[in-house]
Amino acid sequence: MAKIIRALLPLIILAACGWIGWWLITHKPELKAMETRPVLVSVEGITLKKTSYPVRVASQGAVQPRTRSTLLPEVAGMIVEVSHSFRPGGFFEKGEVLVKLDPVDYETGVTVAKAAVALAKVTVAEEEAKAEQALENWKALGRQGTPGELVARAPQVARARADLAAAEARVVKAERDAQRTVIRAPYAGQVLEQSADVGQYVTPGTTLGKVFATDFVEVRLPLPERESQHVQLPERYRDATEALPAANVKLRTTAAGKTVTWNGRLVRVESALDAETRQTTAVAQIDNPFAKRADGAPPLKIGQFIEAEIEGAALNDVFIISRAAVRAGDEIILITPQNTLKRMFVEPIFGTEKHIVVSANAAKAPKEGDVLCLTPIPFPADGARVSPVIDGQPAGGKLAGDKAPDKKSAMLTPEAKPLP
Repeated sequence: MAKIIRALLPLIILAACGWIGWWLITHKPELKAMETRPVLVSVEGITLKKTSYPVRVASQGAVQPRTRSTLLPEVAGMIVEVSHSFRPGGFFEKGEVLVKLDPVDYETGVTVAKAAVALAKVTVAEEEAKAEQALENWKALGRQGTPGELVARAPQVARARADLAAAEARVVKAERDAQRTVIRAPYAGQVLEQSADVGQYVTPGTTLGKVFATDFVEVRLPLPERESQHVQLPERYRDATEALPAANVKLRTTAAGKTVTWNGRLVRVESALDAETRQTTAVAQIDNPFAKRADGAPPLKIGQFIEAEIEGAALNDVFIISRAAVRAGDEIILITPQNTLKRMFVEPIFGTEKHIVVSANAAKAPKEGDVLCLTPIPFPADGARVSPVIDGQPAGGKLAGDKAPDKKSAMLTPEAKPLP
């Protein structure tokens, strides 16, 4: 009996398991269908409106003097006096004495030259008297006609007069050399470098120092070709007497931790393009840059780096678009009235670090009233639904029962096609 039970027990267990499985399959609970609603990303938008944009072209350069000179003595001598203004950074006026050389040798030369003039005058007087005596002797001998030049001593008189003129010229030269021992400023300016001092013997060609004029300074400003077309450049033409009107320039620099602004204007355009950048170079002029300012800012320094903002023509009927809303390749994202995304490529006519300017009349441009998406979206797709806030106001058009928008990621609707 025990053997029969052991043989039938596995069959009974299998039958019981099969019945339990059949019962579970036939009595399974019905699943409730759940509707999955799309999750919309919240974005900010702004309505595009036509406006005017005053062009300001940015550039930079270094301060350079208008006139720079190297002081060289014209005569040799020892420096006996140097002006207190003849020091690096010192200011001086036109005609001010900067350096004095020892004038003794040149004053002696003037005296010697004047003595030679006096001796030459005596010689001229003697030769003229001899010429008159020779003419009287010619007449006393009863000869008729005009005596020859040798008889009248004309060559001797001419030589004496030439010697006198040469002696007088040597006096002029000696006096000029004596005056050249005093070196005066050729214009009002400032000392850039001093190379000689009291007690030093100098010769013609020895560098005494370098100075520059202070009436105004210049800044060379390279202009990219794309941006220079919006600036009125003071170009000069061979058949014109005057250049075109100069554009105004606002220049900024940092001094003592503060931003200092200077007003200038473009005065000329250099005749050659930059050999490395192939850009046009305009020159801005700053008048009276070394005068004391009301704000207490220090004067400009030669070689100081300076940023420039050149005033250009105003652009009308344009859209100003923030750089943050522009994707690679000059692509922008628009929000349609159905609260979906629409990609568009634009062609900027001007741009800065903060925004680009697009002509409203261009073929590739949005229309006035279109909504620009300001929120960066990593992977936008045409037709993707969003929850926009336009001009600070929430927009309508949400699906019934929509969940709260997820600000971190944009979920695409089934019909949306992602970027390749």
